[in-house]
Amino acid sequence: MNDDGDEEYKGEAQADEFVPGDEEIEPEGELLWMSEECPPETAAQFWLSVAAYEQAPWTTHFQELVDVGVELPAPESMDDRQLAAKLSEVIDALARMRVFLSQTDHLSDRELYALLWGDTLREPVKNVPLDESSAWHIDLLSGGGEEETRLYLKHYADEETRRRWLADFPDDEMPPHEELPYDRDRRLPQAHSWTEPDESDELM
Repeated sequence: MNDDGDEEYKGEAQADEFVPGDEEIEPEGELLWMSEECPPETAAQFWLSVAAYEQAPWTTHFQELVDVGVELPAPESMDDRQLAAKLSEVIDALARMRVFLSQTDHLSDRELYALLWGDTLREPVKNVPLDESSAWHIDLLSGGGEEETRLYLKHYADEETRRRWLADFPDDEMPPHEELPYDRDRRLPQAHSWTEPDESDELM
């Protein structure tokens, strides 16, 4: 899982925690670099956001959903209709938290909910509020494992991507292309276009 590279974290860190002219820091072992041409105001906000992220406690998206009142029953406790409704509720609740899913069309509703419930939503994340200019993206095939790569090449990669992959990795076995078995991704909330539903509209 990866946070949006353009997101800006808001926090209570003080500006004097940063030394003017610093261009590199290593939060949690990761090197960050900023251009010397970056405007001072932008640089200051960036370092404030880094401090807010570093100082934030850990949580999980599972716990965040529970904290806002979303019940998360085990997948085996629901029939298919109940599970589909619960999955829709979870996806909407995640969007309200600015958390968005992608590349889910290889999974049935039950498979997706089971993966979210048992694994993805339980991964540690920083407890940092996200505003409308920020987002956390959960790509269900972003782990880079062999099975995830196989599913990507099988279902999502176009012919040009498959061709380039074979050129770069000639020893890899290319799975035959198969159409995606489900059609969910195009209806998922998107970070760039999602807005909070108007409560007055929901009551009508």
